[in-house]
Amino acid sequence: MAIRYDHLVVTGVPYLNSKGEIRLGTLVSDLSMAGDVTAKPENHVAMFAGEFPCDKDGRPLEKLRHTSGDTTICAGLVTNHSFSRKPHGGYTDYHHKMTTYVALISKHARDVDPNVTAQTRRVVENDDPESPFVYLDTATGRAGVSAVSRKLELMRIGIFGVGGTGAYVLDQVAKTPVREIAIFDGDEFLQHNAFRAPGAPSIEELKTQPKKVNYLKGIYSKMHRGIVAHDFFIDETTVQQIGSFDFAFICMDPGTPKRLLVEYLEANSIPFVDVGMGLELVDDTLTGILRVTASTPEKREHVRAHKRISFTDAGVDNLYSKNIQIADLNSLNAALAVVKWKKLFGFYADLEREHNSLYLISGNTLINGDES
Repeated sequence: MAIRYDHLVVTGVPYLNSKGEIRLGTLVSDLSMAGDVTAKPENHVAMFAGEFPCDKDGRPLEKLRHTSGDTTICAGLVTNHSFSRKPHGGYTDYHHKMTTYVALISKHARDVDPNVTAQTRRVVENDDPESPFVYLDTATGRAGVSAVSRKLELMRIGIFGVGGTGAYVLDQVAKTPVREIAIFDGDEFLQHNAFRAPGAPSIEELKTQPKKVNYLKGIYSKMHRGIVAHDFFIDETTVQQIGSFDFAFICMDPGTPKRLLVEYLEANSIPFVDVGMGLELVDDTLTGILRVTASTPEKREHVRAHKRISFTDAGVDNLYSKNIQIADLNSLNAALAVVKWKKLFGFYADLEREHNSLYLISGNTLINGDES
């Protein structure tokens, strides 16, 4: 289904021609709008591109016939017939109108093949140059949350570090309508990264040792147009090159680069979420804590006063610094961070308004703190 030159167009409508053969036609209706909302159809006539539809015995569906003759709607769309069927009281909306005509035409094709349908569920490319998506986001509309999703139409999101948790953050943010997703990491995507990141790279891809940001951009640009890769580390020089953001995710190990980045974001009034995890091996099992810390221009003091974010290098006993393969914890940490981002921008309800959350693995416990 598409809108072309003020007409509603439904393609792939199965019908029978005079030889009893199943063909696919195109159903077209003029379109009445009230602003950006469809109005009640003013015209009960529909147009059709294809042979005139018949029943299984090859008889034309004369009860539908209005006129026959070619009508050019736009380049590449010429209708050959028009139909007239008006229910009592007219059509309530365009869904009512188009599904009625589709049912009247295609039911005869189903007499020959019960499996034929106009509901092809084909992928619909997005022809809106302003949209961040390569193809239409049918999931949001299907769920009825389009208005809520518009709260995430931010201009620029930054993700710093995409080796493990950051890659899962990208996986989730790429499915939202943000305009640009800038990803920062100077490392190569190596074999151990494949076991901590979403997806499954081929051995041929691993052999090329691509930069993490380039590898991930190649994947998620298939869906989102706004992925921008920056293949450098954060230091005293590069931190001044990152620009401005509406929000940032920090998924880097503790140390001087993180401190530089936090100071930059604070100085430029940019809200952000920092993630981290600490693991230890106890009696042949792993245990530990996942952390999500939010910092906004309205609430910053907890970051240093309560030492929520560490700026020191990870110790030798921190198993996460040794690249232990813990994709499930990376994914969970990323999900908690993305949920907090969506809370801050009104997508999800936020009763606690917490700015620090700890997930205790062994007790399956989530602890909130630093409420605003």
